[in-house]
Amino acid sequence: MKVFYQLVYEYQKELRDLCLLTCSDKFEEKIKTSLNNQKINHLICPLENNKINVFFGKPECIEIIKQFSCEKLNNLTVEEDFILGMMLGYGKNQQYQRFLAKKSKII
Repeated sequence: MKVFYQLVYEYQKELRDLCLLTCSDKFEEKIKTSLNNQKINHLICPLENNKINVFFGKPECIEIIKQFSCEKLNNLTVEEDFILGMMLGYGKNQQYQRFLAKKSKII
């Protein structure tokens, strides 16, 4: 839960537009309650092995994620993967290189 609280802090300080936490589903209710109490938009996606992906942040970012083609992150299109990386605040140059590398494998 330390990582969750750190991400909430960073979001509230506007250091991040979108946060992603992968954790055990045993924390789901506690996380949901905390995000609801703080009026933070979120989306929780169940994974295999009793885990969840918790996305939270700006409403626009959550809406974009809802429009992605699938819930499994490893099945995102190259474009969706790029958009997600940018919203999560990953390094721009790293994202550019990752996009080009993935795109060249498709062609």
